[in-house]
Amino acid sequence: MAELMRTTLRKAVRSSAWRRTSLWIRGGARGPAAGHEIEGVEVPADVVVYFGDGASKIYQLTQWLPVLEGLHAQHRVLLVFRKLDALRAVRGHTTLPRLFVRRFADLMALYDANEYALGIYVNNGVTNFQSLSHPRMVHVHVNHGESDKISMVSNQAKAYDRVFIAGRAALERHRKALIDFDESKLVEVGRPQLDEVPAPSLPASDLHTVMYAPTWEGENEGNNYTSLDRYGVAVVTELLRRPGTRVVYKPHPRVAESPVPAVAAAHQQIVELLQSDPTHVVSVEGDILAMFARVDALVTDVSSVGLDFLYLHPDRPLVLTDRRSDPEQLAENAPVSRSCAVVDETTLPDLASLLRSAIDEDSHAAERQQMRAFYFGDAAPGSSTARFRAAVAELVGDRRQKLTRHVKHASSMEAADTAEA
Repeated sequence: MAELMRTTLRKAVRSSAWRRTSLWIRGGARGPAAGHEIEGVEVPADVVVYFGDGASKIYQLTQWLPVLEGLHAQHRVLLVFRKLDALRAVRGHTTLPRLFVRRFADLMALYDANEYALGIYVNNGVTNFQSLSHPRMVHVHVNHGESDKISMVSNQAKAYDRVFIAGRAALERHRKALIDFDESKLVEVGRPQLDEVPAPSLPASDLHTVMYAPTWEGENEGNNYTSLDRYGVAVVTELLRRPGTRVVYKPHPRVAESPVPAVAAAHQQIVELLQSDPTHVVSVEGDILAMFARVDALVTDVSSVGLDFLYLHPDRPLVLTDRRSDPEQLAENAPVSRSCAVVDETTLPDLASLLRSAIDEDSHAAERQQMRAFYFGDAAPGSSTARFRAAVAELVGDRRQKLTRHVKHASSMEAADTAEA
């Protein structure tokens, strides 16, 4: 019998199923599909931060991690993932407790067993609605930035109990886009992510540093704001002609793997142009916020990047692009464009003059200061975190009280039903 057991064990260890399982246990990139079940598990927390997408979109969460770690000291925070690769992608980047829950039934069992007070959502992932189906949490959408992209506002906002926004620009964005939307759901908290700016990652330089930071092509044409395929090479080429200039190329994280041939080709051409001279910098990875401190001027697309730069450095020149070459529509959809020079088909032929006016002469300095107040209010960096924590504390406290009353009411109803029976 003992020999039979040893033989069976040796066969199991040599099996492909066991090799896959052991690799998964050791943290390998591949592993078996998770088929676990959760029932009655206590994972105490006040706030659940739900992330249903995979590792390719983890940047939407990572920019919130310092803010959430600070919140954790006041209200316990739990990160809940639905994709295992996303959980693994934040290893080493946060000390917050993390949990992977594959099945919807297990997610609901986890929520039921722990009575979390508040759920936070950093994107518009489709699986958010599975988490939203839980009736007892306060569900709060915070998004992963502040931008004028059309994806920043959708009818999905109506599903959340609260939507945290940066300021008046976001309020007007919702007002214009949505019909029958309850504006009382909107809570202005500024940009707490920008209160935790990391130490500068760019080396200091005596050269004038200009960054070109294009966004990606989006998931459809309506969400396509990239300038790479239309103006990218021309912008970088012109910046390289400027004497005493260090050019920094920092594209959106998804640009390097773009399936759009024109975008991929422009990206590769720009990389080759800059890598021929060590003076310049190509940074496909890394935190763009850590680079801003040593950037003297920014050329970017409609995205959160330009607005983050405006928030942190309103005194520095900002140049925007418009792939649709429609100034009136751009001014309507992206008000920040009213406070900076714009590269489009009409201005591209005289790009050198545009950059000279915008960067060297800083012809839009006064308008930028006014626009920063429109997007973020007059609060100084550092105050947004306090507003965010206060808003969370109020919602958590209110929901804890209501949960207590709810339990008492349910117990009394059950007792009445039992007595009648």
